[in-house]
Amino acid sequence: MSYAVKNLGPGNRELIAFRIGDQEFCVNVMSVREIRGWTKATPLPHAPNYVMGVINLRGAVLPIMDLSLRLGMKPAEPTARHVIIVAQVKSRIVGLLVNAVSDILTVTDDNIQPTPEVSSDLEKQYARGILAIENRMICLIELSALFNDTESEAA
Repeated sequence: MSYAVKNLGPGNRELIAFRIGDQEFCVNVMSVREIRGWTKATPLPHAPNYVMGVINLRGAVLPIMDLSLRLGMKPAEPTARHVIIVAQVKSRIVGLLVNAVSDILTVTDDNIQPTPEVSSDLEKQYARGILAIENRMICLIELSALFNDTESEAA
């Protein structure tokens, strides 16, 4: 999947929306390098439980994270329909396993509602807001908040 970043103007941002189970999430398009089909990962011993393993991405070793497990949901059971979002998280490149990419959204800061007070501390840590658009509720997540420096180095 390829996309062109438009000149969005002040207060606008482009987000990539994706599904995990029956929930939708989105991340800043600028952190996404590419979207590719599911490839079976080679497990790593002593890796955190959400690290599925590594794959060879054009000669580079790419750690694959089960994003549903990292978000506290049930572990993914990958099929050929799943995709890997290759993203930059801080200074690392990681693969994030999701069910499917659903949209590229252009939103303004006004479209982003604050995270509800009933959210857990973990959710408040990574959730940057909720988008209520087109009869959908999409959680905006901050990838760098999901992985602390020690965890991304372990991967």
